[in-house]
Amino acid sequence: MISRRKFLTYSALAGASFSMPSLIRSAGAATDTITVGIPVPISGAFAANGKYASMGAIIAAEEAAKKYGITVKTVDMDTEGKPASAVRKMQDAIDQDGVKLFAGGILSSESLAMGKEATKGNGILFTTAGADELTGVDCNLGTYRWSVPTFGAIEQTVRPILEQMPEVKRWYTITPQYVFGDGLLNAAKNVFEEKGAEHVGNSYHSLTEKEFSGYLTNAIAAKPDALLILNFGAQSSDTLRQAISFGLKERMKIVIAWASGLEQFEALGPDLCEDVYFGAQYWHGVDAPGNNELVELTQAKYGENPNYSLAGSYLMTKLLIDAAVKAGSTDGDAIAKVFDGMKYEGLTGEEEIRGADHQIIKDYYLLKGKSKADMQNKDDYAEVISAGKSFLDPEAAGCKMA
Repeated sequence: MISRRKFLTYSALAGASFSMPSLIRSAGAATDTITVGIPVPISGAFAANGKYASMGAIIAAEEAAKKYGITVKTVDMDTEGKPASAVRKMQDAIDQDGVKLFAGGILSSESLAMGKEATKGNGILFTTAGADELTGVDCNLGTYRWSVPTFGAIEQTVRPILEQMPEVKRWYTITPQYVFGDGLLNAAKNVFEEKGAEHVGNSYHSLTEKEFSGYLTNAIAAKPDALLILNFGAQSSDTLRQAISFGLKERMKIVIAWASGLEQFEALGPDLCEDVYFGAQYWHGVDAPGNNELVELTQAKYGENPNYSLAGSYLMTKLLIDAAVKAGSTDGDAIAKVFDGMKYEGLTGEEEIRGADHQIIKDYYLLKGKSKADMQNKDDYAEVISAGKSFLDPEAAGCKMA
């Protein structure tokens, strides 16, 4: 794990410039620097995700500076995980500093708000947030999404489990009460109904909740075959720890629909992860050229393998810089012309930016935690059970791009 001292050292580099200047035009003015804002929670409950996102962006900036011989900066913007704070930071970056490119927005609520601000300022927000609305009913010209939305996450976790284990019929859910959680829950209910499974109960909780024992007691009383955990980050880890301490692993299957991957497994340890199913946007063990390159870069710089927060931020920052160089501009409309329909070698294999709704078409993974005895190395926490692409078409998702 990266120590706080090392992280502060790496973060200080985010404002540093590299190599020779190149002419990039934004809003008609010439500048010798490409700047990418990184609006993520550096403080608060999701600070760990923000820390790794900052690290991933730094790798992308350094790589681009060497590749193109240009000056590149990344600027951390602490959203605190709050939409109001996120919007204020983005407005300041656009109005005061002329920043047009942003890679971040880990929480759906802040990403929905920031995407609208990016559009107003002729900028681009590239996000890893999950709410279907981002590329659905609230899609807009300035928002792009790398992560698979909640619909696809459930399709690639709950559906394959039901198909591979038809005896798992009764499901209980624990859900954060905001747009991301509701998206996962509604998608899960649809799959339950289609596959003839029974949804035996749900417990909602707030984004500040840390104690889940009451919800787990309700789950035990419902006697499900599977517990589906729909929260994210530290909350899903807390839920899993408490569920296992209550003996739920021996009573039912446990599924985390949206895990944060390696960083979460390291915090939990192999004993807790064993035999638990995890949905994942990214896994460092996937054999794809783009991923193999990122693994090498991350090991060289930080001495560890990339996790989801780092990987997503790296790729989004890389795509924004590449597009700005190709367009000769950081303006949102110029970047959009480069992105529209673009195919590239991504972290999950070939990925595509769908022009109609700005959704990246990529794989989502179902992982199963390994026993400590089966791990081939310190990061070999899970095996890939299945992978696939599941997306609503833009019309079905409700996207009407202005």
